[in-house]
Amino acid sequence: MSDDSATQPEAPVPATSPSGVPPAPVLPEPTRKREPGVKAVRRAFSSPVATILILALTVVWTIPTVGLAITSIRPAGDASDTGWWTWFTNPTVTLDNYRTVLVEGGFGVSGGLFPYLVNSLAITIPSAILPLAFASMAAYALAWVRFRGSDTLFFIIFALQVVPLQMALIPLLQLFSGGAHLGTVRILPALDLGGTYFPVWIAHTMFALPLAVFLLHNFIAQLPNEVMEAARVDGASHLRIFRSIVLPLATPALASFAIFQFLWVWNDLLVGLTFAGGTPEVAPLTVRLAQLSGGFGSRWELLTAGAFVSIVIPLIVFFALQRYFVRGLLAGAVKG
Repeated sequence: MSDDSATQPEAPVPATSPSGVPPAPVLPEPTRKREPGVKAVRRAFSSPVATILILALTVVWTIPTVGLAITSIRPAGDASDTGWWTWFTNPTVTLDNYRTVLVEGGFGVSGGLFPYLVNSLAITIPSAILPLAFASMAAYALAWVRFRGSDTLFFIIFALQVVPLQMALIPLLQLFSGGAHLGTVRILPALDLGGTYFPVWIAHTMFALPLAVFLLHNFIAQLPNEVMEAARVDGASHLRIFRSIVLPLATPALASFAIFQFLWVWNDLLVGLTFAGGTPEVAPLTVRLAQLSGGFGSRWELLTAGAFVSIVIPLIVFFALQRYFVRGLLAGAVKG
């Protein structure tokens, strides 16, 4: 009878430490360290090829704006006979186009653009501030004031973003002009807001609130919990926390949405035309520019002057708040 123990090899006995505990197994070191994803993307965009492509894309994107600005300062004969790029060989400058468009009008168009420019400012500034004020308070309440149904309410607000703006224009216009009715019973009387800025302010605020609450909630919910707890321990109320802690920390997010909302309202034609009409008292600049395209016809130097006036103020707002805009976009994207 053969002995199995003699034929089978013995299992190796791990070496033990003086304390009798076997040492931890030694794992092989990785042959290559993987670079983090953020650093890899940053290095790819910092390469010379990426830099050249970005510069080329920036130049191509800027060419139409440069052509618009040059055409707006050329005399009428040069603008109608030659292309804007010939200005570099024969640089002639005139500001008569801007004086005609802003003050004088003419060529079948009565009055200039200046009253409409003031109307656009009167519409855009409140339409950007009102949704920011309401959305920031709602976002703080949904993020840090826990109450029953808060998650459901946040989901409903988020879902309201899918409602097309065009579907709400006619019902909202009927509400402003004739009130709300349930059969023959009047629930809400007519607001009689015609000829004022209020319908445009209300419409832009209502359409902006779902997106504003969603974006600001995501930012405010990521604020440090330790700071909030310390404020509560010190006896600070929700109003004090919101005013002294949340608003200063959420400035980048507020500025980012303010830029988006300002540009949206400033360039809007549909809401302004629906609720403000075309009267000089309340109509925005975009409504008047649409009328000028038919009134001035082929007067390219006047059309480009009016168009350049409409983009100057958004450019000023964007460059003034650019640092907050970049911080708001990057906030919360990378941790650690």
